[in-house]
Amino acid sequence: MSPVDVRRAATRPHTKMGWLDSWHSFSFGRHYDPANTHHGLLLVNNDDRVAPASGFPTHFHRDMEIVTWVLSGRFGASRL
Repeated sequence: MSPVDVRRAATRPHTKMGWLDSWHSFSFGRHYDPANTHHGLLLVNNDDRVAPASGFPTHFHRDMEIVTWVLSGRFGASRL
């Protein structure tokens, strides 16, 4: 059995750029840690705060599912 690796929110790698404030659970961009690249099939788990009326431009991911939880406001321009 593997030990549990607890990574508190304030100790995780952080990216802040204008409209995006993101805390990463796994390696991402300039925050590369070869010992922390994924958990099973889960490759990304970020806590992202996105400014209103902004967000990521359309971009593609191969064989990935993206799940978004809206905490406040509304999820606009959706193709759900």
